[in-house]
Amino acid sequence: MEIAVRPTVHRAFGLRISSRIPLPELPLSGDGTERETADIVVETADPVRLREELEACGSNFAFARQGSRFLFLIPGTAVYSIEEGRRIAVAPLPGADREKVRVYLLGTCLGALLMIRGMLPLHGSAVVIDGKAYAFLGESGAGKSTLAAAFVRMGHRLASDDVVAVGLADGKPVVLPSYPQQKLWRESLEGLGMETGPYRPIFRETGKFAVPVASRFSSEPVPLAGAFELSKSDRGTIGVRQLNNLDRLRVMLQHTYRNTLIPRLGLEDWHFRTAAGIAAQIEVCRLQRPSEGFTAGQLAEAIIHFARGGERGA
Repeated sequence: MEIAVRPTVHRAFGLRISSRIPLPELPLSGDGTERETADIVVETADPVRLREELEACGSNFAFARQGSRFLFLIPGTAVYSIEEGRRIAVAPLPGADREKVRVYLLGTCLGALLMIRGMLPLHGSAVVIDGKAYAFLGESGAGKSTLAAAFVRMGHRLASDDVVAVGLADGKPVVLPSYPQQKLWRESLEGLGMETGPYRPIFRETGKFAVPVASRFSSEPVPLAGAFELSKSDRGTIGVRQLNNLDRLRVMLQHTYRNTLIPRLGLEDWHFRTAAGIAAQIEVCRLQRPSEGFTAGQLAEAIIHFARGGERGA
């Protein structure tokens, strides 16, 4: 795997990340040389040593060193280590696809690190409407990134794609911007009237593409005002419905990014309290969309209408 002689400092999720592994998706922090002020240091490690340590724990996801280091294995790709929420060691396995190693570093690994540092990562995308952030949550394939891309095409700013990091500022939830890139399927690009030619595939074996959005990216934390859970319907209608308190909490818990890691991290109590606190302070709704057809533009209009005080469903 390509390793730089000197580390570069990037900024993502409100953190300064120093890395010798090239991370072209992430914007630079300052001139990219502020190693002494980095919040997170990313380094490479020996896969044999880390794998032996993980095997001694008896699991592919486990704490070691008296709970100070969290290790996990992505078969055929790499072993990752997160130490005290400040250091990440990446040990690529022989023959691993370097892009895949980087995708898991920026995804699962940073998702776990955010939780360790007390930030709630939600599985979705977020955009800025009138100075406030709105998150779109749902299972894989629900259309979260496509909906966010429709907002970007309409002139709104992207706050995050795939992982929405929610922190607290003066007790109020805020979205900490990720990095200026979206992951869009070929069908989504075509529906938005965009060509695939200028964009590189995320993996060589998939039809998902990395789409830079540097000119329409929100680089500062934004207050989180609402979250929409995407739901497909055979009725062919679009609708926004506010959820009751119990469902609001369910949405936050269910759509936490990589939530299967939470018990392995020993963060069940933290997760419940944090999710409940955020759900109590924002609008949480179900966004119903037709199961057929490309409706991202109409969905975006419905959300804007709601965000600006339009009719609320019961």
